[in-house]
Parts: sequence; C-alpha cells; structure tokens
Amino acid sequence: MENAMESAMENVMPTGDGRDPLRIAYSPCPNDTFVFDAWAHGRVPGAPALDVTFADIDITNGMAERGEFDVLKVSYAVLPWVLDEYALLPCGGALGRGCGPLVLTREPGLDPADLAGKTVAVPSERSTAYLLFRLWAADVLPEPVGKVVVLPFHEIMPAVRDGRVDAGLVIHEARFTYQDYGLHCLADMGEHWEVTTGLPIPLGAIIAKRTLGPGTLRALAEAARTSVRMAWDDPEASRPYVRAHAQELDPAVADQHIGLYVNEFTAELGDAGYAAVRGLLTRAAAEGLVPAIAPDALAFP
Repeated sequence: MENAMESAMENVMPTGDGRDPLRIAYSPCPNDTFVFDAWAHGRVPGAPALDVTFADIDITNGMAERGEFDVLKVSYAVLPWVLDEYALLPCGGALGRGCGPLVLTREPGLDPADLAGKTVAVPSERSTAYLLFRLWAADVLPEPVGKVVVLPFHEIMPAVRDGRVDAGLVIHEARFTYQDYGLHCLADMGEHWEVTTGLPIPLGAIIAKRTLGPGTLRALAEAARTSVRMAWDDPEASRPYVRAHAQELDPAVADQHIGLYVNEFTAELGDAGYAAVRGLLTRAAAEGLVPAIAPDALAFP
C-alpha cells in the first residue's frame, strides 16, 4: 500500500453550487476505499464533493493535530488532542470484535513477560493500536518494554522477520498474512480489550471540522452512511477502487479485510460504539496516556 501521501485529484467531484470540494484524507486500505467509493466518485445523491488524499494513519493523525483537512480518518486515540477543532462523525469509521491489533514475534511460544526490555515496532504513537498495547502492557507486563520505534505498518512484519526489532504491533490485513512472514502471535490486543471490558474494539474514526457547521456535519454523516450502504448493496461497484489502491494484496485478503472492518458500527456507532470510545479514552486518561476529554466532547451536533 502507498506509504506517502498521494493526492487523488481524479476524485474531485463538481458540487454544482460553486462551493469548493471538501478536503478529505483516508487510508488506501480496502475498508476505507470500500466505504468511501460511492461518495468519492459522486454516486451519493446530494453529498458534498470531495478532494481525496490517501495517507497512512500516522500521517492523518498528524494532519488532524495540525488542523489541515476538512474531514479525516484518524485513530480514536488521537481524539483527545483534536476534539476542540473536529467533531466525531457517528459513522464511517472502524470498530468491531475479533479485529484488534496483534503483537508478533519471530519465536513461537514466548511469554508476554519476554517483551521486557525489548524493542517493539508500532505503526504510530498516536494510534489506537498503540493505546491498546499500552493498556495491555500495563495489565500484563511485569516490566516495561525497552524501546518503541514507529514504522509504517507495512514495514513492521519485515522488520520483525529480519530481526531489526524484537516484536511488532500490527494492524489491518496483517491478521491474515503474518504467517507468510514466518511470524507468531504473542498476544491479541483486541481480545484483551474485549475480555476486560466486554466492549467492541474502537480503531479508526471519521472526524470533520466543527467550523463547517451543524448542517454540513449532518450532511457529511448522512453521505458516509449512504456510501457504506451503497457499497454493501453493490460490492462489485467498489472493486476497481479497492484494487487500484491495494494492488499488492490478494483479492481474497482484501475481501477478508473489508468483511472484518466494515460492519454495523461503520453505518452507525450506536450506544455500544459510543460506550467503547468513551471507555477507551476514559481508561487511557486514568492511566495518564491521553488528556481527559469533556463529558460532551463526543456529542454529535
């Protein structure tokens, strides 16, 4: 998958009312291209036009902290730093069960305690994956890991395989492909989260600038909701877009990826989704990992 930002100006759709397209950034991963295909290509009636940029999650998290785009797909873990400027949309993101990040090693049968003092690669220090890892480590590890290094997620498994790091925290389709690298799963962060909280795993959020106004924010939410439902109704329509931005993935793996990360929470967070997000951020704040958020910070206009 693309690692650097890649502008996708072919996805700019005319608004018909003289307004400039909204600048949006999301990843080239199959779940995002599946969700946004209909909207990005002007097939959602009445939806605001989009100017799409593809970027890895570490980049979009930084964009959000700098307030650079109108709409962004980010890690839920970054919300405490950006909710003053951005509103959380109640749809379009990624939550679920059985879809959490994994800690991988070269050696089979290790105990989590073996990570003490070791080097662990992570996709972003502001990622939900890293936050879940920190919460897991606080519960399970007798001593802290030695060093954390940030790598683009597609570089983490090769780094573990080649011995450049002792372990790697992986996300996305790595759940389906890590055995191809000869790696072994030491622990499942999502499983730990679900067992200890009973809540779904909050991973990626869609946020939009509050200055767009309540009416536009509601229109964005409806466009995202309609786009994902159109993708479910006609999955074949999104395949060219998905495959164009995940060319190195086996189509079957891309389908698994979509099936795991695009679910009922993508169409609507609902009570369980909001409870998961509040639970993650509240627990992380209690551990001193993120700033506390205001009680109404997640409320949608």
